[in-house]
Amino acid sequence: MIARPDMATSAAEVVTEIHGRVGLITLNRPKALNALSLPMIRALTECLRAWRDATEVHAVAVRGSSKTGAFGAFCAGGDIRFFHQAALAGDDGLEQFFTEEYALNHLIHSYPKPYIAFMDGIVMGGGMGISQGAQIRIVTERTRMAMPETNIGLFPDVGGGYFLSRCPGHSGEWLALTGETVGASLAIELGLADTCFQATQLASAWAALGSTDFERDGAVDQWLALFANAEDEVPNPHAAQIDHHFAKHSVRAIVHSLEADESPWAQHTAHTLRRRSPLMLHVVLAQIRRARQMTLADDLRMERDMIHHCFHPRHLNLGDAQSEAVEGIRALAVDKDNTPHWNPARVEAVETGMVSPFFSSPWTPGSHPLRDLR
Repeated sequence: MIARPDMATSAAEVVTEIHGRVGLITLNRPKALNALSLPMIRALTECLRAWRDATEVHAVAVRGSSKTGAFGAFCAGGDIRFFHQAALAGDDGLEQFFTEEYALNHLIHSYPKPYIAFMDGIVMGGGMGISQGAQIRIVTERTRMAMPETNIGLFPDVGGGYFLSRCPGHSGEWLALTGETVGASLAIELGLADTCFQATQLASAWAALGSTDFERDGAVDQWLALFANAEDEVPNPHAAQIDHHFAKHSVRAIVHSLEADESPWAQHTAHTLRRRSPLMLHVVLAQIRRARQMTLADDLRMERDMIHHCFHPRHLNLGDAQSEAVEGIRALAVDKDNTPHWNPARVEAVETGMVSPFFSSPWTPGSHPLRDLR
């Protein structure tokens, strides 16, 4: 069912409505910074499929909400507390979550109508998954963007291998391994956003969508011209260092190269990497470099294989409760002691045989849960 302005699904964590000929989506879980739950993923998928085939809908826009109202936060990622609980309980909903989330990411990247993402505030993890495929990716001076999964024993999924590997130079490796947060200007420079609006203009821009005829030539450009704010273009001062250090052939070489560089930026970056999961740093470096040669569909299938192994680390002779992901989420979001006990504890102790099985699919091509992606 397509929601009209007078019948918005406001009781849900995803509010949908149509204004004019534009479908509007508001993520409505502000207390959790709009972290995606499985019901939210299903609601988004159902809505986007319906609007894809609806002749009265010419474009779609998505925004987040904060405790004070619309905007202020986009999406902080997936519901990692659910990941932790489901992994410990052996809940099959965890497998369903990632299969359906990645299918949603692919749907957005291949959407046949203009899809506009208002990436205001926190945009991390799963929030990147529902925005990077947008035709128009809007950031603001409040945008804080990152793929911080190595901090919780995971990897930048939701197509992260695909879109990070296509960032300039070796900035994709830098973002993926460190999980560093970037603002509006750098997001645009790295190809992860298209334009910048002032946060104070977001409500007006959102309201104006309803009177914009997206089938008319030049309508999108005219709408953008009304609200786009030229962000000061400040070149990344560390671009050369990033390309120098993160081009190294291995995680060990990257870390040692950074530690040999006495600059404050390099020392900070090396310290950051030393705090991340050593095993997942190795997995992530391989992921980004493999993904450079992949289509989005193949990357998502690879990431679906990887996430299965993250929560079922049998190739490491470990039980599900002993995975890096369970330990990382415990330290960050459950016990909140911020002292994860990684295994292995140092990048120098990670062996190739621990990494390569992450890229072996537990399914045949014909039985893969994402086999239908093209």
